[in-house]
Amino acid sequence: MPRRILHVVSNVARYGDSAEPTGLWLSELTHAWQVFAAKGYEQRIVSPKGGASPLEPRSLQWPNLDATAKAWLADAARMALLADTARPDAIDPAGFDAIYFTGGHAVMWDFPDAQELQRITRAIYERGGVVSSVCHGYCGLLNTTLSDGALLVAGRRLTGFSWREEVLAGVARKVPYNAEQEMQRRGALYEKALLPFVSKVVVDGRLVTGQNPQSARATAERVAALLG
Repeated sequence: MPRRILHVVSNVARYGDSAEPTGLWLSELTHAWQVFAAKGYEQRIVSPKGGASPLEPRSLQWPNLDATAKAWLADAARMALLADTARPDAIDPAGFDAIYFTGGHAVMWDFPDAQELQRITRAIYERGGVVSSVCHGYCGLLNTTLSDGALLVAGRRLTGFSWREEVLAGVARKVPYNAEQEMQRRGALYEKALLPFVSKVVVDGRLVTGQNPQSARATAERVAALLG
C-alpha cells in the first residue's frame, strides 16, 4: 500500500479584521506535494472548515512564485483541490501515515484552536505516524495534546517562522501573537537558523518541522525519509 499524506491548509483570507489579504503560502504546499508525488504517495488536503483555501498574494509574486507553484496555478485539477478541501470530520486518521501543516500567516488565526485537526494529529502520531509542519504551520501544533494530556510539543525540538523573520517581513504588528514565543511558553525547545530566510529543518523523533518557506522541500524530504 502506498504511503498517505494529509496536507493541512487555512481557510482564512484576511489579517484579522483588516482588509489586507493573506492565505496559504502556495510553494509550501507545492514543494512538499512534488516530493511526495515522486515517491508515489497518495495525498489529500484538509482545512479547519473544509471548502476553499485562499492563496497568500505575496506567495504568487516574484521571487516566491517558483516553477512548482506556477505549475499548480496552471493546473485546473490541482486548483480545484484548493477550492474544495476536505472537512476534518470527513478524515479517518487511521488512513494516513503523516500529517503536514502548511503555512502562510492565515494559519495563525484558524490552526491553533482547530480541535478536530488536533484529534487527527494526535491519532496519527499515537499510531506511529509522522507529524510535520513548515513555517507558520507549527501554529497548528501549539495546543495539540496527547492522550495523557501532555502537549505534543512540550520538551520537543522544533522550528518554525521566527519572530525576527516576522519583523523583517514587515508584519510583526499585524499578526495576533508571537508564535516563536508561544511555542517556548508551551515548553517546546525552539531552534532557528543563524540567518533569516534560509532553510532549516529540525527532526525530533517523528516530529519534523521546517522554519520558513525556503524549508518546505527539505522538510518533506525528511518526512519521506522517516516513512521509508
